[in-house]
Amino acid sequence: MFPFGALRSFLLGALLLGMLAASAQAQSWKPENTVEIIVNCAPGCGPDRMARLMQATFATHKLVDPALAVQNKTGGGGAVAQTYLNQFAGNGHYLFHSGKSVLTTHAMGRTVAPYTELTPVANLFGEYIGIAVKADSPIKSGRDLIERLKKDPTAVSFGIATSLGNTNHQGVAAALKAAGVDIKKSRNVIFQSGALAIVAMLGGHVDAVPVSVGSWVPHMKSGAVRVIAVSSAQRLPGFFSTIPTWREQGANAVVSNWRAMFGPKNMTPAQVAFWEAAYQKLVETAEWKNEMTNLNGVSEFMPAAKFKKFMDEDYAEVRAFLLELELAKK
Repeated sequence: MFPFGALRSFLLGALLLGMLAASAQAQSWKPENTVEIIVNCAPGCGPDRMARLMQATFATHKLVDPALAVQNKTGGGGAVAQTYLNQFAGNGHYLFHSGKSVLTTHAMGRTVAPYTELTPVANLFGEYIGIAVKADSPIKSGRDLIERLKKDPTAVSFGIATSLGNTNHQGVAAALKAAGVDIKKSRNVIFQSGALAIVAMLGGHVDAVPVSVGSWVPHMKSGAVRVIAVSSAQRLPGFFSTIPTWREQGANAVVSNWRAMFGPKNMTPAQVAFWEAAYQKLVETAEWKNEMTNLNGVSEFMPAAKFKKFMDEDYAEVRAFLLELELAKK
């Protein structure tokens, strides 16, 4: 008769070997064919430039063996790109470079599929919003702006690119809301690009503009504008180190236009693990760090599980904000 102790040891050993074999198999996936990085805008746009930097850096440092190709799928505010991605469920050879817009379009009912059908791979970096006025504006600071709008929510006009509810809009409206301003009464003028909104402000047609901080650098150097607040949790380094955050000026608001990598739905844990590790190596390269400096971006790498939790929490805040503006569906 087989002794019970020996049988137990045998079974435990077999179980352990099975678990080790399964773990080894889970870690064994790697891309075998050309990998596509999908972006939802035309060649030359911000996400396209970052995707091509990934393409070049992966090749230079031999982080990924197969070739990478960038696919520009424009239209529908990201709907065309997501429709294309959705054809490749469970396929680790397709990646999507996008950002916080996947949450806003979901909340506003403007997407072909919910953001929850994307597979989070990793968050890579954040771009924060700088709020600026003309250099000769009577508005001297973010706190000054808030106090004026508390007295009269229509006292200041904002140039918003490119739609209400997006990250640029959130970069100023979230702070006003936190400070007790009735943001539904704000005067907002919509522009097709941040550049056009800035031109309008410099021409005196709107009073203030919120856009990604990097857009302000040339205008700050020329002395044409005064950046009165940034939407980061802490002061940004380098050129923006003297600009106070909203939090420093009495408004507890942080808005990041985070940029991340997704895969199609139903990717396997092994596929996610491969790309998670590859992107963690990518953000440590000199090429990536140099680009962050050029963009005035902040590297904020988050692995898949942590990023998914962050996204769900961020979505709840975004939806609440858009509901207040009556831009989201109840």
